Amino acid sequence: MPRTYLVTGAASGIGFATTQYLRDRDHRVITLDLHDADVVADLATADGRAAAVAGVIDHAGGALDAVIACAGTAVMTGLVMRVNYFGTIALLEGVRPLLATSDSPRVVVISSIGVVFTAIDAAVEACLASDEEAAAAAAETNPILAYPSSKRALARWVRRTAPTSDWAGAGIALNAIGPGTVETPMIQELLDDPAGLAMIDSGVPMPLSGHAQPGQIAPVLAFLTSEENTLITGQVLFVDGGADALIRGDDIW
Repeated sequence: MPRTYLVTGAASGIGFATTQYLRDRDHRVITLDLHDADVVADLATADGRAAAVAGVIDHAGGALDAVIACAGTAVMTGLVMRVNYFGTIALLEGVRPLLATSDSPRVVVISSIGVVFTAIDAAVEACLASDEEAAAAAAETNPILAYPSSKRALARWVRRTAPTSDWAGAGIALNAIGPGTVETPMIQELLDDPAGLAMIDSGVPMPLSGHAQPGQIAPVLAFLTSEENTLITGQVLFVDGGADALIRGDDIW
């Protein structure tokens, strides 16, 4: 049965591929991005987040079944916290009441394989304490760890939020995925640099199929936000060609 989706970060990368995948299967997709989208808004600012929520609600026309939140940035500044964590959370909280009116509401956010690596603890804790300025400032103390820290905070938010009355209690399945290396414009500069490529491949080994293309991620997102997913919630599913299994081994429980 056709569903109404919101896909953020839909102008490129995983968001673009997922939008095409869903539309090819006759679903209605509302797109959100900084450009080339149904709703053009900047999730880095309070005004932009409010505009995003209002725009989505207006385009939805009373019907929203699922959100796939792909919007993000990898810039090595405090902006990464504002977009990847606070922008995502504000949008999801803003559209949650509309989602709750669906018969089978579902949400998936994009985390990262990076959550298994070192993070800036102060930045993660500030995110979870809803202190945006402290999180952005903490990210500046070690810029190279800003991105994985934002994604770890997002993954932890999913874990603590998914089982609550506002989400599971309202029938909303909330999950995250942790992609490995996906060949998108966000990391293309690193992939094009031999030293950068060597760094990525040594840190994120992907024995099954190698680097992912955005189109390989889309079916996973589609399943997690489908009517058929009636039990999976609060999970971070690694879609990483085996990287997590190699990095952390078998003794993680």
